[in-house]
Amino acid sequence: MKSIIKQVLIILPAVLFSFPLLAQDSVYRMSLRDVLELARQKNRQINIAQTEEDAVDADLRDAQLSKLPQVNINGSYQRFSKVTLYDGGLSDGHSIRRPPTPNSAALGMESAFTLFAGGRQNAAIREQQIRKDLASLNTLDLSGNIFLQAISAYLNIIRLQEQDTVINEQIKRAETRVKNIETLFRNQRVTRSDLLRAQLILDNQRLSREQNENDLAIAISRLNVLLDLPRRTQIIPTDTVNGEQPGPASLADLVNNARETSYAVLRSRQQLKLQENRIKAIKGAYLPTLQLYSAYGVNYPNNLVFPPVDQAYSVGFIGVKAQYSLSSLYHNKNKEKAAKLRLNALQTQEAAVRDDADQEANALYIKYNESLNRISVARSSIEQASANYRIVSAKYFNQLALLTDLLDADNLYLESKYNLIKSQTDALAFYYRLLYTSGKL
Repeated sequence: MKSIIKQVLIILPAVLFSFPLLAQDSVYRMSLRDVLELARQKNRQINIAQTEEDAVDADLRDAQLSKLPQVNINGSYQRFSKVTLYDGGLSDGHSIRRPPTPNSAALGMESAFTLFAGGRQNAAIREQQIRKDLASLNTLDLSGNIFLQAISAYLNIIRLQEQDTVINEQIKRAETRVKNIETLFRNQRVTRSDLLRAQLILDNQRLSREQNENDLAIAISRLNVLLDLPRRTQIIPTDTVNGEQPGPASLADLVNNARETSYAVLRSRQQLKLQENRIKAIKGAYLPTLQLYSAYGVNYPNNLVFPPVDQAYSVGFIGVKAQYSLSSLYHNKNKEKAAKLRLNALQTQEAAVRDDADQEANALYIKYNESLNRISVARSSIEQASANYRIVSAKYFNQLALLTDLLDADNLYLESKYNLIKSQTDALAFYYRLLYTSGKL
């Protein structure tokens, strides 16, 4: 018993110390490229789209196989009862065995191969090919949309982390300011209202830090959902907003080609092809169908002669069958008209989609340039605001300025840093949105 207790005492601390390790959050250091690759592999919506793409590919192969001959095998067996014969009405009857035998059997194979069907078979194959292209395009579009959401979440995390650094710097300045004001208050050089106000500002800044940290946790959780990671996973971005932004001249081709390469434009173009193919299929219904067909089988008994003979026989044939539906002359008339009207609507819609893609690409290009200009202004503003804060701070502690002036200078310094962070993240966000709008993300 003592040995068991000793073993338990040895094992128990190890077990207890293992629980905190199990409860720890997983931590990943990720670049934006890592995030996009993980989204490609694990995002559920992308996986669903890829599954649908595989299903449409199977439909295409099935349509291609429809041109092969149709082959059927059939067999039957019957056992007949005796035949009852009536002479002079139903009152006088007698039974005989069914001649030549009560047994009947057949085993045969039939095949048919369509030689001509007005192009309807080829139209069906083309429709499935277009649907496959549409499914591939939908996968690319959905992937680009998910990538854009992941980029937005990733940039939001970077922005909030940068803001957290700025807020912590402001809190340190506020803490130093409170200590200095407390010293001035003890020396009766400032009023108590200055001290109380400085402490209140410090408390508000700490609340701002808490709010920013909560927003950061929400942004990380949002990215975890997009990447299908556990809820408690912690993501640490390795990229920053200080990287080089592409020059506006390098984006000119993206803007100019957006009306041709946008996912929406490509999808509209595929819809046009699909409708044109449907019109060809409808027109094909006006034409006859020509089939080569054959059959071969073994039958028992021999009913080819009279009277039937109790023997088996085999026979086969090959022939050509033509079929034409007269009803197609009036049934397809309205179908063709409706299909052409829908084609005209799709052509108008495609022109509108092109214009929308062109307008959106130009708008994003303008906003991107604006963000680059804001970055330059914000960097200059930080230098000016920093110098202004140092001057006003020196004046205040020399009793040459009011506390209001010092707090305004501090807020202006904070705002200039915020503006730089926002302008940098906005520039990257506009750039990646332009990539998506141009069908390149």
